[in-house]
Amino acid sequence: MSKITVMGAGTWGMALAILLANNGNDVTVWSAVPAEIKMLQETHKHVNLPEAEIPASMRFTEDIEAALADPDIVVMGVASVYTRATARRMEPFVKDGQIIVNVAKGIEEGTLAVLTQQISEEIPQANVAVLSGPSHAEEVSRGIPTSVTIGAQDRETAEYLQKIFSSRVFRPYISSDVLGIELGGALKNVIALAAGMADGLGYGDNTKAALITRGMAEIARLGLAMGAREETLYGLSGIGDLIVTCASMHSRNRRAGILMGQGKTMEEAMKEVNQVVEGVYSAKAALALSKKYKVDMPIVEQMNRVLFEGASPAQSVDGLMLRETKPENPRVDWD
Repeated sequence: MSKITVMGAGTWGMALAILLANNGNDVTVWSAVPAEIKMLQETHKHVNLPEAEIPASMRFTEDIEAALADPDIVVMGVASVYTRATARRMEPFVKDGQIIVNVAKGIEEGTLAVLTQQISEEIPQANVAVLSGPSHAEEVSRGIPTSVTIGAQDRETAEYLQKIFSSRVFRPYISSDVLGIELGGALKNVIALAAGMADGLGYGDNTKAALITRGMAEIARLGLAMGAREETLYGLSGIGDLIVTCASMHSRNRRAGILMGQGKTMEEAMKEVNQVVEGVYSAKAALALSKKYKVDMPIVEQMNRVLFEGASPAQSVDGLMLRETKPENPRVDWD
C-alpha cells in the first residue's frame, strides 16, 4: 500500500483517486474549495460523477500542508490554468525527490510551457512524471477498461507508477517521452473544439474523420519539430486521446464546440458546459508554438480566429476547405 495525495477534486482527480483507493492505497484528496471538501466529506459523492462509488477509506482536506505530509506519490489533478499557482503553493511542503504525477493537459499561454515543465520550475526538488491517454473520468470512475501512457525521466519511476496505477480495468504503458505525452494531451483539445463545431454545424462523419486525421498531422508536425517522438504522437496519448476527445460526449471540449457551432459565443458555451474547457486555454499557446517552430497548423489557426477574432465556425470551415491545394504528405512523392 502506498500513501497517495491527489491535488484537485475535479472529475479527473476524483476518478484517479477512486482507482488508486480501489487498488488498496491510502488516498487523500486535497481541494482549494472548502465547499467541495465539505460536500465530499459529508456525502462521499461527487456532483459530476453521480454513478461513481467513492471508497469509504478516502480522506478529504483543504489543508495543503497536511495533504503533503510525506506521501509516496502526489497526483497533480488541478485544471491546467491553476497548475503553476498550485505548484507554487505546494513547494514549501514538498520533500526532495517527491514523485509528482501530472494528469492534467494544457500549455501555458505566456511561457508556452507544458504542465510538467511548470511543475518542475516551481518545485525543482520534485521528480515530475505524467499520465495521459484516452481516459474520460466518467468511465474510469466506473471501472470501464482504460489504457493510458505514463512518462517519466527515469525507467524506475515509470515502472513504479505503472505498478501503482495498474488494475484489471486500468492498463498503463510507460515511456521516456514526457514532452510528446504532454503535447498530445494538450493539442488534441484544440482539435476537439473544431470537431465539436463541425457537429454543431450539422456536418457528418466525413468531416469528423477529416478533422481527426488532419488534426493529427498538425499535432505530429509540431511535436516532431519540438523534439517529441513520432511513436508517442501516434500512440495512446496522441492519436488515441484525439479520437476519444473528438468523438465522445464526455468531452467538454467537443461539447463546447458543438454549442459554438450552434451559434453560442465562447463564453456562453463555457458557461453551459460548466467545467474547464482546456482547449480554449491551449489554443493561443498552440498557435504561438506553431509560429515559433515554423509549423503549418491551419486548424489551430482557424480555432483561434473563431475563439478570439470573431470569425464564425462556418467561416472557419471555408478557411480550411478553400486553402491552396497540396499533397497530403510532402514526403510521399512521385519518383
